[in-house]
Amino acid sequence: MQTTIPRTQLILGGQKSGKSRFAETIAANWLGQSVEHEVLFIATAQAYDSEMRQRIERHQLDRKRNLPQIKTLEEPLLLATMLQKNSAPHRLLLIDCLTLWLSNYLTPHENDADIDSQKRMTRYTAAHHDLLREIHSGVGPLVLVSNEISQGVIPMGQETRQFVDQLGLLNQAVAKACERVTLIVAGCPIAIKGKL
Repeated sequence: MQTTIPRTQLILGGQKSGKSRFAETIAANWLGQSVEHEVLFIATAQAYDSEMRQRIERHQLDRKRNLPQIKTLEEPLLLATMLQKNSAPHRLLLIDCLTLWLSNYLTPHENDADIDSQKRMTRYTAAHHDLLREIHSGVGPLVLVSNEISQGVIPMGQETRQFVDQLGLLNQAVAKACERVTLIVAGCPIAIKGKL
């Protein structure tokens, strides 16, 4: 595992590729470098059904077991605000994941079903710009996790195609802003930008 942690890095991979585990290994490495180092895990998932609730609980238990010293904040939308408030030279921020963050903006849910898709896109666009600004201006190390989902068949539905397109554009923008980009395939890290 690397000993030098760049200030900004993006971890990409498919579902169950090992990207979250790789990001947590980076966090553990950071904690091991100094007793003054901290890690703040920023979770974007929301439990809209029982399967997702169980998934979130499983991830929480895994983190408590593997990295008991990290703190967790749950923030489904306001990532830029979380970065602005919590970025510090001694604190690594780990955001998992951008895919769910995007979904929180673009997918209608029970509590905001009356908001039309154009308003959703407008809100997301502003949040996207705010996030990129904070990635550039932060003072501490930042690890962002996102899915790479656009390597398969083009989705049939318009909303799904829009989501895949927006995630691809988000990943490109964040990758451009980050010093290191790593793709995880079957648990194996591949350097895309910068060195491992």
